[in-house]
Amino acid sequence: MTKYSSIFVLFTIAFVLYFINYSFASPYPSIGNGQKTKRLDLFGGYDILGVCLKNCAQCKKMFGNFFEGERCANNCVKLKGKVIPDCEDLASIAPFLSSKLE
Repeated sequence: MTKYSSIFVLFTIAFVLYFINYSFASPYPSIGNGQKTKRLDLFGGYDILGVCLKNCAQCKKMFGNFFEGERCANNCVKLKGKVIPDCEDLASIAPFLSSKLE
């Protein structure tokens, strides 16, 4: 290997390690020690919990009193946005639908 090719290989390895370390880090620092926690963001930069809560609000607007929005939001927080409700998919919102009018 020449001098420049070994420098290129070292630079490439350093860049890849830097990218892996910071691309999967949470945008929010963890509470306590101030270090970032690593997580894989499947939505390309979107806040997954925020998407879940916005979908709950949208379903509440669509279904009114038939949709239990507070219960949906609590589920988002409890599961950290891992199960996102889709207003057009009855299977994903079935636990939050009710037949009572308040």
